[in-house]
Formats: sequence, C-alpha cells, structure tokens
Amino acid sequence: MDYSSNPPVTKLLTATNSEIVNYDSIVLLSAPSQKLPEFVAPVVNEAKKYDQAFESEVSVVPLLKSSQRLIYYPIGSFDPDYDDVRKFKEGSAKAIKRALKAGSRKPLLLLNDHPRFEKAALVTLLGVLEALYTPIQVREHDASKANKVDHLGIWSETSDSNILANLATIIESGRRVACDIGDADPERMSPPRIEEYIRKIFANSSIKLSTVSDLKEFSKDYPLFEAVNRAAHQNERHRGRIVYLEYNPPETPRETIFLVGKGVTYDTGGANVKVGGGMLGMSRDKCGAAAAVGFMRVVDLLRPKHLKVVVGVGLVRNSIGSNSYVPDEVITARSGARVRVINTDAEGRMIMADILCKFKEQALEEINPHLYTIATLTGHAWLTVGDGYSIVIDNGPAYKTGHCFSLQKAGDIIGDPFEISTLRREDISSHKGKMEGDDVVQGGDKPSAQTPRGHQNPAAFLLLASGLDKYGSDSQKPLKYSHLDIAASAGSFPDPATGSPVLALVQKYLL
Repeated sequence: MDYSSNPPVTKLLTATNSEIVNYDSIVLLSAPSQKLPEFVAPVVNEAKKYDQAFESEVSVVPLLKSSQRLIYYPIGSFDPDYDDVRKFKEGSAKAIKRALKAGSRKPLLLLNDHPRFEKAALVTLLGVLEALYTPIQVREHDASKANKVDHLGIWSETSDSNILANLATIIESGRRVACDIGDADPERMSPPRIEEYIRKIFANSSIKLSTVSDLKEFSKDYPLFEAVNRAAHQNERHRGRIVYLEYNPPETPRETIFLVGKGVTYDTGGANVKVGGGMLGMSRDKCGAAAAVGFMRVVDLLRPKHLKVVVGVGLVRNSIGSNSYVPDEVITARSGARVRVINTDAEGRMIMADILCKFKEQALEEINPHLYTIATLTGHAWLTVGDGYSIVIDNGPAYKTGHCFSLQKAGDIIGDPFEISTLRREDISSHKGKMEGDDVVQGGDKPSAQTPRGHQNPAAFLLLASGLDKYGSDSQKPLKYSHLDIAASAGSFPDPATGSPVLALVQKYLL
C-alpha cells in the first residue's frame, strides 16, 4: 500500500551498513551511557575534546574519511521522576531542523532503543516526521516545497527498521490529515471544503462516509447545531456540514468507539463577539474534528479486526450576522432537553451535543461501546494544564473501568500526554435549568477562563443535553463516555497544529 500520498509523508528507506555512505548527513540523538555506532564513535569522542558545549547543544561536525556531516544532539540525562519520552521527540525535531539548515536533502537517522522507554525509537522517528511536515497551503501554493528532504533513511542495530518505518508512516499519515485540517486557514478548510478533503482521503477505502448538509435535516435532527450554523448558512461557501465515517471490522467487534469532533472552522464568538484580539487563531477551533478524522485515517490503514469505529464531525463557522443565534433563546435539543442559550461563544458544546445524542442512540445497540467528544473547547483547559497537554474527563461508567488512567498511560508511552480531570456534582448542578421551562442551561455569562471549573462544566452540559445522564452507573444499560479537551495540546496559533491526540488514541486502541 502506498502511504506517501494524500497528504504526502516523507519517503522512508531502511539502510544497511553498506548503504550509509549514500546519505549526506547522519543524524544521531545520544543518551548518556548509550553505545555509539562504530562508524561515528571516533568523531564524537574527538569532538568532545575540543568543544565543551558538545554534550549540551546540537552540533554539526564532518565525519572522518567521508564527505558526510554528523548532526549530533545530546539528549542529556533523565530525571527519574519527571522526564518522559518527549525528550526523544523534541530532540529529534531539533536535530533534523539543524540538518535542514546545513543543507541536507538525504539525512540518515540513527535509531536506538532505551531501557526506560519502550517506544523511544518510534517516538524519535515520529518527531522527525513531524518536523518535516509541510502545511497543506504551502504545498498547494508551491508543489516544490511539499517535501523538505528527498528521502529519510533510518538505521538501527536493535529494532526492525522495516516494521518501524511502516508503522511510523501509517501513524504520521493520520497525524498529517489532522494537521492539514487543523492548520489551514478558515477559507481553505471551510465546512464544504473539509468535506471535499475528507472524501478525497477516504475514496476507495474501508470507510463508509455520509454527510448531512440539508437545512431541514439540521432543524429536525440537529437543532443545536442548526442554531450555530444559522448565520453562516446564508453564505454558501460557509454552510455547515456533519460528516459521518464508519469502520466495520472483518470479525465480530469486541469494542465499539464513537468519536464526536468539534469542527468550528472559525469562531468569532457569534453575537457574544470575541474582543481585544480574541479572534486571532480561531481557525484552530476545528482541531477536535481534525483529530477524529486523522485517527480514522490510521484505522483505515491498520484495519483492526475486532474494533468498530464511528466518527461524527460537526463542521460549522460561528459567524456574526442578523441571523445569529443569541443568548436567551430556548432550543429543544435532539434529546428533547430544553436548552437555554447563555453565551454564543460556547458554540462547541452546542454543535457536538446532538451528534453525541445520535451516537448514544446507536451505542445502545452496539457491543461494548465507548463515546467520546474531542474539542478545543476551553481556555480554562490551557490555564489548568499548560501547553502540550490534553485533558480527559470520564463519566461514572467510564471512570469505573479505569479508562482515564489507561488513556493517560497510552499518551505517556507515545509522547502525547493527558492530564485527568474529574466530573463532580457541582458541574452537573451548574447546567441544570434555572427558569421554568428550562431543562439545561448552556453555560455561564463569562469566558471559561474566568469561570470556576471552566473545563469540567462543558462535559456536564454534554451529558445533560445529549441525554447521556440517563445512562449512568445505576441505569440498566450504563454507557461509557469521555470528554477530551485538547485546547492546550492542539497547537496554539501561530505555532503549527500538532494533531493531538491522534497518537494517544492510536496507542490505546490500535497498537
């Protein structure tokens, strides 16, 4: 199978000892006490004598008896309590970027295992591939810039390079789909054009695809989504879409997962307009949907035998206009819950709730189901955990299985980390109706970053608005549900989109 197209992934070649001379650069991450390959050891040992910074900074040195250069990155010692495998990812990215600056077009990456980190070699390679990614709008503007190198060689004394190359290429294919959607500007990845992109990705694949675009169907089956889409629908190129993707395994599934992705292609705040520069970077509000689609790309390539996967992404632009939805409106959700709008800038939970309700209905008929929402939902999440961390919040049935801990462990293994938050009674009570005729209030009148429990509360809203609250631990058929807030991990503008949490989900469910 060709994994190199749509979007292009750097061509990987495994190298034997005799082929090392064919590369213009040797890229090496060196950890303490690590045995150096014999063809670079003399150069490294000699350089240490003349450069006191050699073991603390990335260096470029000529290889003896060769026209090649060595890109040497000392990874440093590991704190046994707090360091993690991301040191390999970050180090390999810095090293390959230095190789590019040196003029390398055919770098060879030397991979090594590490006794403390089972996926060190894979994480190292994924870090290099991430650094070599070219955004879709750069590729489309100038095709000559699609690949930063002609090809990347990999060499390892301890790992099977062919298996490693194949797996890394598949995972990176999914991450790049997520980055293409998440990184692109709001016109290149408007709802109709995201649908077009998704159709291209999954043409002739194992994935069943369907789309909802009719306004009457939105009004009937997805009324909360329709409210957010109302202003944008007047402009044809911004009209909303709900895209469904489904993978059915060749054998009876042991588990079924449902992923709902927030795909707000641009968030103005709507009638509660963002002010003070708050709109900048809001094209990244589609990274939850991007991650869900990217994960499905990996599912399609790996085709697990016993896992069923269903994805639903709500693609919408939260526009301002005379037809905007506004605070004080009361809307009857798909679940039948009467939802009072408080803040139109809390649109993400609105567009996901009806899709989540539909998946709840389907999940009741599936084997061992688990429902997810994935969203760049709250500024509070970023304030809580800081850059680079996703948050997982389990409902009661999911928490009792230890799900949040297993997802956190999966993220730690592959360098895509999660922090765990807990759903509490205050979160539920804060979203229950306050006026006669209300069942659910959408949120508060202040931004999440100014609201106590600002990233936990939306998970409670999603439970109540979708009707999932009726399928808790004491129901006849409990349903597991987890909310993933990736506002702090998806990549803040102008930094590149990261594709998180594609890697963590792949590690948990597919590896």
